[in-house]
Order: sequence, then C-alpha cells, then structure tokens
Amino acid sequence: MSLDHYYLLGRSGLRVSRLALGTMNFGTGGFHAAYGKTEEEARPIFRRYLEAGGNFIDTADFYTAGESEIILGNLIAEAKVRDRVVLTTKFTNSVDPGDPNAGGNGRKHMIRAVEASLRRLRTDYIDLFLLHTWDRITPVEEVMRTFDDLARAGKIRYAGLSDVPSWYAARAQTLAEAHALVPVISLQLPYSLLDRMIELEHVAMGQTLGLGITAWSPLGGGFLTGKYRNAGQGLAGEGRLTGGGSPARSWTDREWRLLATLESVAGKLEVTMAQVALNWVATQPGVASAIIGASGADQLDANLAALDFELPPELRAELDEASAVPPQSVYRMFTPDYQGWLVSPGVKVGDKPTGYAPAVRNWIPAW
Repeated sequence: MSLDHYYLLGRSGLRVSRLALGTMNFGTGGFHAAYGKTEEEARPIFRRYLEAGGNFIDTADFYTAGESEIILGNLIAEAKVRDRVVLTTKFTNSVDPGDPNAGGNGRKHMIRAVEASLRRLRTDYIDLFLLHTWDRITPVEEVMRTFDDLARAGKIRYAGLSDVPSWYAARAQTLAEAHALVPVISLQLPYSLLDRMIELEHVAMGQTLGLGITAWSPLGGGFLTGKYRNAGQGLAGEGRLTGGGSPARSWTDREWRLLATLESVAGKLEVTMAQVALNWVATQPGVASAIIGASGADQLDANLAALDFELPPELRAELDEASAVPPQSVYRMFTPDYQGWLVSPGVKVGDKPTGYAPAVRNWIPAW
C-alpha cells in the first residue's frame, strides 16, 4: 500500500502519484453534504494518504460549498506539507446564484475564483488550477490568456481542464502552443469499466497533445465495488447510488454481466472488485492518475492496495470484452477492423514498432 512511484503529469515536469486523493466529501455543507466528513473525520484519511507516499490532492471551490478547501487548507498547514503536495482545485460553478459573473469560465470569475480558493486553502499558490466544466459560451482564447496571466503572476503553477469536449481541449492546447501561453497539462474526466466513452476521442487527443488524464469516478459511482445487486431494473444495497445522492437510472443486462465478470476476475486474483476496477483504470493508456475518495482510513487503505498487483493480460482482456461498447457512427471507421479492411487491406501497417519509445524510470528496482 505504497504510492512511492511518481510519474510526470502530461507534457510537464510535475511528478504526481498514480492515485490522487479526492476530497469532494471533506465538509458537510452544500451539494455533497449527504456523505460529507467533518475536519476531524477527514484528518485520518488525509494523513494516511500522505503516509502512503501520496502527493496528488484534488478539490474544487464548489465541493461542500467551499468547506473542502477550508478543511484541506487547515490539514495541509497542520501537517506542514504545502511544498510536498500537488494541490489541485477547480473553478466554474457559481458561488453566488443570481450574479451572472459569479460562475462560468470568464476572466472576471476565474480571477475571483482563484483569489477565493487561495484564501480558503491558506496558500499563496495553486499547483494545478482546472476549469471545472465547459460553460459553452466563454471564448477559449479568454480562458487560456487568463490561465497564462495567473501563472505569470505566480498564483498558479500549471493549468488544466475538466469535463470539456475533446475539440475544446485540442483548441485550447493549440492556442497555447501557437502563442507561447502556459500549456494545459491535465484533463480530468469520468472513466471506468462502466463508462469508457472518453476512449473515442479524449484519450488519443491527450496522448497527442500532452494532456495527462486524471480519471474521476473510477468505481462508477460505487457500482463496481460489488455492494449493489440487481433488483429488477433498480439496485439493492446501501450507498450513494441508492441513498438519493445520484439521479435514478436503469441498469442494463450488459452492466450486470460486466459486474459478474469483475467479480470473477477479483476472485481469481484474490483481491476486491474495487481494487481490480481501480487497477484497470490507473493502468489504462493515457491515464496519469485515478482519483479515489474514501469514507475512512480503512477504506483508503483498501483503495491504495489496488496498485499492489498486476492485472494479467488475459484477465484484462476479459474485462475489456465485458465492458466494451461497440463504436457507433463515424467512430466505426477508426477501428482496426475497418481500416484493415478498407484503408490498408493486405498489409500490416502500424505507428511505431514496440520499444520505439521505452519508458524512462529514475529508480533502482528492488533486488
């Protein structure tokens, strides 16, 4: 249960843990109050993550109506680890309903948001500042220029995006490259065995343009832990998905078959279903880190153990097959089968041979 291996986030020199600590449940106010933790309850979770070697911490100004940032600021100051941790926060959601400039991605709100987050976090800089959600109307040029100004002012170290279309992220990065602005190094998106939609465009875009993906909800909102069972078209079991914390939805036969496959793979490896699901996400192409939350230190320990084993290729293939969704529309034309049939029939064409870009690791393996 150690996070002592660190990797670069996107095309940058920033080293982060492969499992990030999500703090959406730090605090008892606002939208996330139903499952929130007081500062006393959050402290052992935070401390255990640091003890395991973790350094990548994720929050947002919207989480628990700002309490998450306040609690984090207190815990970081108490532990005296500000320079050690990579502190991430996000802006977009409104902090003052009724004020049109108190939300969204415009320059006025961006600057207001970063100043407020700095106060709550008790720090003079944010390591990674993310646009939380695409607002559909603010020009991307304005966002990237403001990111650059905040970096030049020393208020943020790096910029990133969360929950945006792939074309938007690609345009943002291209503008940064063309005008020597601070680049985007991170892209935070939902990704799990239950939801692999980002593989259609976002993953390849991130790999090509230097954006490391940090995956949120790698356990599918808790569905992949195995604590829920089929009750017709609904769920049986106690948790966020049945406690009013998420919109009601129907669950398909495909999803229940996926859960059965996940349970089988976990049994073969003698680990939990949650650990297999986390391992799968954290070791997928393009993924820099998976964001994990916890209701207590024991649950955090269990999640951290997700990287203590390797997922054998044959078992990964089982999970891939069970979770796969056939591409639709134009995306069918980008599959190996289609292109082998029409684009390059009768020949074998690839990007680069295996070993063309071997991994660089700055540590000595254990003997």
